Amino acid sequence: MILSDETLWLLEWVAAALGVINIALLIFRSQWNFAFAIASVAIYVFIFLEKRLYAESGLQVFFILANVWGWILWRQVAANQGMGEVPVRWLDWQSRAVWLAATAAVSLNLGWVMHRYTNAAMPFADSAIAGASVAAQILLGYRRIENWVIWIAVDVAAVLLYINRGLYPTAGLYGGMLVMSLFGLKEWVEAFQRKPAAA
Repeated sequence: MILSDETLWLLEWVAAALGVINIALLIFRSQWNFAFAIASVAIYVFIFLEKRLYAESGLQVFFILANVWGWILWRQVAANQGMGEVPVRWLDWQSRAVWLAATAAVSLNLGWVMHRYTNAAMPFADSAIAGASVAAQILLGYRRIENWVIWIAVDVAAVLLYINRGLYPTAGLYGGMLVMSLFGLKEWVEAFQRKPAAA
């Protein structure tokens, strides 16, 4: 173990607190959510490595890059629209089917690789959360309301996984994020109904 238990515990609480701030800002479509997300997931890279959740750790690296990308997209939209809150919209049904199939394929294949070639603690559960999280993060960058539906499913699964691995502050964070994701879904649906926006 590279990090002491006390250091890991402290880092986990800091990352969880940053994650809560991130989601609170995201609910109200503030661009500043990305800064807190980047800080939180950067810490989680090391936490998940220590707990042998390799897909989750690799996912955090993806999240750093995806949050930078999302921040750039949101800034461009906000600048073009001359507003602080970005507009949101739904996917069409065909796009939903494609996203679902791609997410399932990525998750299953990643789970098989983790099971076959690593000592991952829970390869298929870890990979399913990772695959769904990638899909949700990309949809978030594109400001699609379905990102919240996926995050709700991810949060439920993640709470169970993190309790199993003894990551109780992180399980608590995801429990809180589940509640916040429900509020986020409600807020984004209402924002779409108030002012539907293309692209």
